[in-house]
Amino acid sequence: MVVQNQVVAARPPIAESWRRSRAAGVAAEIAAAPLVFDRDTVADARGVHPLDPHLPLLRDLLRNVADETEHLMVITDEAGRALWTQGPPAVRREAERIGLMEGFCWSEAAVGTNGIGTALATGRAEYVYATEHVAQVLHRWSCAGAPITDPDTGRIIGCIDVSATVEALHPATVALVAAAARLAEARLEVDMRRRDERLRERFLGQLRGAGVLVTASGRILAARREDWRGLRLAVPSEGGAVTLPDGRVALAEPLGEVYLLRPATGAGAGGAPGPAADRPVPDRRPLLTLALLGTDQPSARLDGVHLPLTLRHAEILALLALHPEGLSGDRLSWHLYGDDGSPVTVRAEIHRLRAQLGGIVRAKPYRLDCAIDADFLTVRRLLDEGDVAAAVRLYDGELLPRSDAPAVRAERDELAVRIRRSALDRGSADALWTYAQTEQGRGDLEALERLREVLPQDDPRLAAVATRRARLLDD
Repeated sequence: MVVQNQVVAARPPIAESWRRSRAAGVAAEIAAAPLVFDRDTVADARGVHPLDPHLPLLRDLLRNVADETEHLMVITDEAGRALWTQGPPAVRREAERIGLMEGFCWSEAAVGTNGIGTALATGRAEYVYATEHVAQVLHRWSCAGAPITDPDTGRIIGCIDVSATVEALHPATVALVAAAARLAEARLEVDMRRRDERLRERFLGQLRGAGVLVTASGRILAARREDWRGLRLAVPSEGGAVTLPDGRVALAEPLGEVYLLRPATGAGAGGAPGPAADRPVPDRRPLLTLALLGTDQPSARLDGVHLPLTLRHAEILALLALHPEGLSGDRLSWHLYGDDGSPVTVRAEIHRLRAQLGGIVRAKPYRLDCAIDADFLTVRRLLDEGDVAAAVRLYDGELLPRSDAPAVRAERDELAVRIRRSALDRGSADALWTYAQTEQGRGDLEALERLREVLPQDDPRLAAVATRRARLLDD
């Protein structure tokens, strides 16, 4: 196959990629990938990207490949724009000459056939070797890329790529990046399942039997028909009419991160909604979701948009969530810093937080003007209601484990004690086992002793309990 005076052995994916590159007008003589993001834009794009919380995992997985060999790891967004790179200095210098660095675009439309752009175009892992690249400047390089799909939306959100000069990259690298992409997707799915559980806990009471709870991406979270869960619907962004899986028409009522679908006509299982006076009034304020349990990288979602948080901002949001009536500058300062605090310092932090979250952060007193869905508050509520199994399931670890703020430490310790005592005193065998898998529970000898008592003798989990118990006793 001849394209722009170059000859390509027609390996099918490469041949198709060259055709797409030619249709996009990519020339063989391009000097480098185009710069599309400046440094500040790259930082902003990283902060809101779904892969940002999982970057340490991907770096650890590929660190030996990138650092101990002459390879470069690149992670891009869905358009092929490089957001993160990692590799030894000599390789990074070589890569900079062709634009293989943060802020540059590696879509097929920008540079033609390459591991990143071609993987994004085909939706599968791809390997591109030397002269298989359209651009001649890339003929010294080979690359393997694999797309990453968001399990919530079903859309590709980025690509993980390993690139090196021709002599250094082994074709088997494509299997490595494919495995890394699947691992990232698995972690995203864990996040999604936890978020789903919190949303169900928050909104399940509004279903009123005939309703259907749907995510903003159209996935059914809860419905009277159990076999509907997980199906995907086309939900209008502003609400409106939606066709249910059984063909009935429902009206979509936006509720922050979810929609409540109520059948517009019919009776019985698909009955019409009751009188307005019988239905709960939805909270139409913005929804702030806080993920603060068991993580060194706290984060938030404002109406579904991911927002990274510094530790200090996470502490402030946790305290304001605990005090919906608001806190004065003096009280917030004392909660954050103890006797060494200053309202002036708090005022500066609030100013920075307001720049990130906008008008939902109010002053005089400091408070949050939004609906709040915080993981630690949900765990507290479930414990208050006696639902130990659900509380333990949602308890991912201690509240802001790196925080030294006095009020956060107090809340963290109280919640940890309540979870432990509830699991030991009132939890089922499954709840106690779930607690024993947490960071706090793994070293809890009393929990292991209780599991030895309550698990059936033929339960395979007993072997793990015995092994861990023996290790703790030896220590």
